[in-house]
Amino acid sequence: MSPSAPTRQLARLFGIDPREAEPAAAGALLFFLLFAGYFMLRPVRETMGIAGGVDNLQWLFTGTFVATLAVMPLFGWVAGRVQRRHVLPWTFGFFALNLAGFALGFHWAPDNLWFARSFYIWLSVFNLIAISVAWSVLADLFPIAQAKRVFALMASGASFGGLLGPLLGVILVGRIGHAGLLWLSAALLIAAIYVARRLQRWRDAHPIHAEASAAARARPLGGSPFAGFTDVLRSPYLLGIAAFVLLLASVSTFLYFEQARLVELTYPDRADQTRVFGTIDVVVQSLAILSQLFLTGRLAQRLGIGVLLVAVPLVTVLGFLWLALAPTFAVLAVVMVVRRAGEYAFVRPGREMLFTSVPTQAKYKAKNFIDSVVYRGADAVSGWAKALVDALAQHPALAALIGAAIALTWACTGYGLARAQARQAVADAPLPADAATTT
Repeated sequence: MSPSAPTRQLARLFGIDPREAEPAAAGALLFFLLFAGYFMLRPVRETMGIAGGVDNLQWLFTGTFVATLAVMPLFGWVAGRVQRRHVLPWTFGFFALNLAGFALGFHWAPDNLWFARSFYIWLSVFNLIAISVAWSVLADLFPIAQAKRVFALMASGASFGGLLGPLLGVILVGRIGHAGLLWLSAALLIAAIYVARRLQRWRDAHPIHAEASAAARARPLGGSPFAGFTDVLRSPYLLGIAAFVLLLASVSTFLYFEQARLVELTYPDRADQTRVFGTIDVVVQSLAILSQLFLTGRLAQRLGIGVLLVAVPLVTVLGFLWLALAPTFAVLAVVMVVRRAGEYAFVRPGREMLFTSVPTQAKYKAKNFIDSVVYRGADAVSGWAKALVDALAQHPALAALIGAAIALTWACTGYGLARAQARQAVADAPLPADAATTT
């Protein structure tokens, strides 16, 4: 059945093949549901992190890393024994049950500091693993040619969700409370499971090659629960992605700590702090949406994924240098907005495209090891490093200069990865350039 005229017009507007409109819309809806639920709770998490004292944030980051280490073998075990098409439903279903438990906890002990810290750590683990699993499925279903066209459009659903989520939190928290927000987030997560199943059925009806067939995805991956770790160690390409994520997380942590410090100084009231965090989220997601819809996919197709992996790190270098000269909240807010919007619009889609060229097991196990353990490990180490720099220097400019050096290394790593991905794609001799024509 040929696509309708409106579908062809929308596909032309967004630079995709008309037959890719259905999966692009489903992927965008998947991320919309996931991110709306997460970002509805994110300002609450940030306020809880400050409630325990900014000086204790590094402990929360360390706790998050330890929790991630504890969870990853369990995920590796599930991914090795569950059919590939069921990995996301099982993972999201488990997290929905967790949200229900925390909702009861918020109802019974809303002011308990240790419960607040536990929720901070849990949400920090949840967001990385859940998002990584969603991208694992997409990297499994779409080859690089299609990924360049549709991944940015799918990521726009995350930005729409990230935009609506904080607004829902602000509007609903007075009516249903924190517990009610968690119940709503759990419901959105369950809806995301249904959308992911629709994507799997679409791929079943439009197979690209034998490995993408329903029979192949019905088989468990097998392997050890620790296969993600060993796969990364054995592959220079995966080690490069791990280094890229480590540097990204380090830059993010340095800026995050500066944000917490300056927000605490500028806005002592906790309600004001939550509103500031929510406002930043709204601005970030608005900018990201426009880029994802009309710019990212076209840049990836015309200039390659290198521009997606390098541009934001270079801009971040300039942002850190500006922050070293003018360490104020206004400057930090601009740098944070530009970096985060750029990460969502360019870096994340580009980074996920890198995984379209790795073996199937690596798309799930190695990818989730990198996205969770490596990321949170970098968070923990960077958090303590930032605290040490602040304690020794007592001047924010030094931390900003160190951040600039890290961001420059991040840019160089992204450039090297883009070249490696291009070489690997040629060596693998994959599908025709326009894979959509075979569907």
